[in-house]
Amino acid sequence: MTSLLVICTGNAARSVMAGAALADREPSLTIVTAGTFSVDGQPISWRTREALQRVDLSARHHRSQQIAPEHVAAADLVLAMAPEHVAWIRREHPHAAPRTATLKRLVRDLSADGPIGERLEALALHAVDLEPWEEIVDPGGGEVEDFIACAHEVVDLVDRIVDRLR
Repeated sequence: MTSLLVICTGNAARSVMAGAALADREPSLTIVTAGTFSVDGQPISWRTREALQRVDLSARHHRSQQIAPEHVAAADLVLAMAPEHVAWIRREHPHAAPRTATLKRLVRDLSADGPIGERLEALALHAVDLEPWEEIVDPGGGEVEDFIACAHEVVDLVDRIVDRLR
């Protein structure tokens, strides 16, 4: 695996946190973050910046962006922060559904043995029922403590999956 598209709604908190953690843990990956409903060009908020600092990460040069067809086409894996994002990919980019999953589902279900493409194919991601437990709750609109808690959750999940993304 070489290329990941990490998505959330606004590309302002969850996908930024996951992208920063993945880039830190596995620098050989090409990581793009984007949103299903994003305003292009926005820097991260002070709350996201503070949350990243608390987990020893940074996304200094981040600017939000809407998911574009070329992002999806280039990605070996589309990594979503909630079931609604997987559903969006299934609607807007159905060809990418077999390589789109929530971070939580992959942590739970992705095996460690064999080529990554075969392991993703074995999960039949295009057909799995999306479940509420898969959501990483959006801290947007919350207090800085909510962003920090989200960052801790995301980093923990990334640490549990990163070795299986190779």
